[in-house]
Amino acid sequence: MALSRAELLSMFHKTAAEIAEKEFKSITEATVISELGIDSLGMLEIVGAMERELKVQIPDESLAGIQTVKDLLELVEKRQALG
Repeated sequence: MALSRAELLSMFHKTAAEIAEKEFKSITEATVISELGIDSLGMLEIVGAMERELKVQIPDESLAGIQTVKDLLELVEKRQALG
């Protein structure tokens, strides 16, 4: 079952906070992931956690060019749609 955009954003927020080991007051779709202090390794950890929770596969090469939370959520939605 695909999650709504709001649920995906919430999942990203929770996962990012766990991986970065800090609380983020607000994360919106416009948030630039690197501005959260999350590097490429942290990004892979977040994606891995989301893959496990959502039971989707997100190829590493598809992460190239992902800048904002919106970019990532759109990618996750596409992968969910593929089932």
